[in-house]
Amino acid sequence: MYFCQTILTKSIFTDIMDRFSFLNAAHTEFFAQLYDQYLENPDSVEPSWRSFFQGFDFGMATYNEENPATYIANVAAGAIECAPISEKLQKEFNVLKLIDGYRSRGHLFTKTNPVRDRRASTPTLDIENFGLASSDLNTIFDAAKIIGKAPCSLSDIIKHLDTIYCQHIGVEYMYIRNPGVIKWIQDKLGVNDNLPKFSNEEKKSILNKLNEAVSFENFLHTKYVGQKRFSLEGGETIIPALDALIEKAAEKGVEQFVMGMAHRGRLNVLANIFGKSTQDIFGEFDGKDYDQEYFDGDVKYHLGLTADKVTATGKKININLAPNPSHLETVGAVIEGITRAKQDKYFPDDFSKVLPIAVHGDAAIAGQGILYEIIQMAQLDGYKTGGTIHIVINNQVGFTTNYTDARSSKYCTDVAKVTLSPVLHVNADDAEAVVHAMAFALDYRMEFGRDVFIDLLGYRKYGHNEGDEPRFTQPVLYKLIAKHKNPRDIYAEKLLSESVIDATYVNSLEVEYKSNLEINLEASRKKDLTIITPFMKNEWKGFEQVTDTQMLQKVDTTYPKEGLTQVANAICNLPSDKKFIKKTEKLINDRKTMFFETNQLDWGMGEHLAYGSLLQEGYDVRISGQDVERGTFSHRHAVVKVEDSEEEVTLINSLEGAKGKFHIFNSFLSEYGVLGFDYGYALANPNTLTIWEAQFGDFSNGAQIMIDQYISCGEDKWNNQNGIVLLLPHGYEGQGAEHSSARMERYLQLCARHNMYVADCTTPANFFHLLRRQMKTTFRKPLIVFTPKSLLRDPRCVSSIEEFTNGSFQETIDDTTVNKEEVKTLVFCTGKFYYDITAERENNGRKDVAVVRIEQLFPLPVEQLKAIIAQYPNADDYVWAQEEPKNMGAYSFMLMNFNLVKWRLASLKAYSAPASGSYTRAKRRHADAIRMVFDKNLFT
Repeated sequence: MYFCQTILTKSIFTDIMDRFSFLNAAHTEFFAQLYDQYLENPDSVEPSWRSFFQGFDFGMATYNEENPATYIANVAAGAIECAPISEKLQKEFNVLKLIDGYRSRGHLFTKTNPVRDRRASTPTLDIENFGLASSDLNTIFDAAKIIGKAPCSLSDIIKHLDTIYCQHIGVEYMYIRNPGVIKWIQDKLGVNDNLPKFSNEEKKSILNKLNEAVSFENFLHTKYVGQKRFSLEGGETIIPALDALIEKAAEKGVEQFVMGMAHRGRLNVLANIFGKSTQDIFGEFDGKDYDQEYFDGDVKYHLGLTADKVTATGKKININLAPNPSHLETVGAVIEGITRAKQDKYFPDDFSKVLPIAVHGDAAIAGQGILYEIIQMAQLDGYKTGGTIHIVINNQVGFTTNYTDARSSKYCTDVAKVTLSPVLHVNADDAEAVVHAMAFALDYRMEFGRDVFIDLLGYRKYGHNEGDEPRFTQPVLYKLIAKHKNPRDIYAEKLLSESVIDATYVNSLEVEYKSNLEINLEASRKKDLTIITPFMKNEWKGFEQVTDTQMLQKVDTTYPKEGLTQVANAICNLPSDKKFIKKTEKLINDRKTMFFETNQLDWGMGEHLAYGSLLQEGYDVRISGQDVERGTFSHRHAVVKVEDSEEEVTLINSLEGAKGKFHIFNSFLSEYGVLGFDYGYALANPNTLTIWEAQFGDFSNGAQIMIDQYISCGEDKWNNQNGIVLLLPHGYEGQGAEHSSARMERYLQLCARHNMYVADCTTPANFFHLLRRQMKTTFRKPLIVFTPKSLLRDPRCVSSIEEFTNGSFQETIDDTTVNKEEVKTLVFCTGKFYYDITAERENNGRKDVAVVRIEQLFPLPVEQLKAIIAQYPNADDYVWAQEEPKNMGAYSFMLMNFNLVKWRLASLKAYSAPASGSYTRAKRRHADAIRMVFDKNLFT
């Protein structure tokens, strides 16, 4: 067999890797060191290597650095001689392949499953599969240097590799493309042969936290028989692991932790990591009413908590466990947004100081699509958080579904490979291995600022909840589980055998812990109400909770002309030292003209003035969504590009005197994940105007879970206010079903009490005041805005500067163009349809028709509408007009909430799709709806 002489020069090595695939096992540093030794003293290297390097030197004399491919082709063709490889040298290369096999595939042969035999994988790591034999076991190989050992026997090399890669921790990392990262991981794994090494005190600390985890579950199981708690039993080692993670992270400078997890084990984490009062937990189990009237609360295993702790070494830290609904993995996006908001606010120059921790279930991480969206955020400028530690509580079953039916991938964590994140598969029965893996994950995150995954392979002691019978669906597995010792007792036996503890140690721990639980249970049952501690209450100091009546109170949103002029100067002038395309120059000049000459400001200008005024007042602004920098309909141009270099210029950042920061990011093609992120961002920073814009309004369909389970009801369930703004382009312009409707009816159906604002503005000035109101109130509510498309450039949809500097947001806009005494037909509508109706009225010369705009649909300004109706004494025909079909839009909402007059409907008839795909048909239907406004004899 022959081997090309050129492997040592890195540029050549890169070229021939693919051609000679067995070299993938080789380590260039190893060759380089050996070659240096040969150059200093040829006789000091093994004869096969010496012969090899002599051939290499000859080959290099004919090597053309400018064209390595030609050289390789000549070698392959036999035009250039190659050095023969001895049997000994070939064996060295076979050992290199064996080492690479353990590094790449060792995780397939680990002892990580505590209750099941793992699925067989082929080929195995048997030495025969690498061209080696039992007769080679005592042979000394130089290849041992690659794993940091002096030349040693093959049997010693195998023992070393088996210890690192095939025990209770299996590591996947060889797909990472950065050699420096791979080397760091390999060096890290080489410390203690990837085996934990803890002091006796550390071991006792681990045992203590394990006892808390086990005893807590046992206590609840006996005191609240059959009640759902989604027990942690089978995965209790996550408690000492999280405890160690927080302690070690604080030592490395982390100051805040943001954690998200589903329901399994949440109560245990709340009690034993976050220090939630067990009296409060028992009160929730007893089903007591809450101590507050303005929210309805949620089940106990969905609640969150914020706590300030002091570590064992005296470090002060803030820890947050975000509340979440049942819908799996949604909270993963939310905690990333919370984390980023905290980083932007407190540590903009060092993201490592806020650590997100996402705890998953195995079925959820494999099955829920939002996980892929979250992972794709990890390295994007607008969404990165400096690396997340992902922990999977792997029960090996989802509800009743076996893991073999729950995914096509080998591992539930295979999504980690999207971002080339390392994965550690750990036996959850081995407490020390779990804590050791957590320390590795922390070090990796702090070193590289990237995600890392820990897959804790355990089991679920009971069914999905404590009332289920798991033997219905997994009888064999649950026979094994019934006989299996819990992790605490397994670890206690280990420490007893090591003489770290005596036989009475665990019992005394358990008695003391359960005694405290008994005391708290007795105290809890003396209380009439249960207390819910607000999440992130420090961030929300100074904000009050209000009713829908208070939401309708006027807020001063005026702004002086001098300030608006400063904003205009910033956004109406391109840098003179940079070149832009002609269209960019024109649109910026058009802005300048409308503000400084014509006094006719369009939608985009009104939007920018709102942002600029808020920045001057010290508020931050964050906008994200698909193509938001330019705007889907090319109206925003918050970021413009230099023609030659594509350098980005954000004009508003040149605003003099701005106290706040402006952030705008084009998102990747995600709605569900990105909206979840932005909801979390708004949750953590109420003084940032946080906006998510759908490219078309219907794109929010993909984010419906976030809207249904967080935005519309988060305050009612978890006592969390949130000021997230959704901009949803909406309007019927003949663009088909998917690009017409933002599904207004869905949001209105979700509206109740004081949960959010829903608006459909018709003027730039009113939009300006609406956005300013969002930040100027002493409370925060989600705001849904149905924004226009065609109106962005409609010359009728403009406002004067005076409308910005004076007034406030108008929930309703009366018709000022008619003689109210002459009006017989009083029309109520919202949004773009106003302009369509008034255009038809002008065409028909109808002076007896007045059109009233309802700019805010929820809370509906009933008293304002009542006052408007009273001004039309001769009106006897009242119309609700909408461009949406009868079964969509605001009709059903108005039918339930607007009972001041008996009105008729002018709209399209009911359809299953929001609009026709035919432009001709859509325009005809639209015209029919308009005609119904003016002819009471036409019916939908």
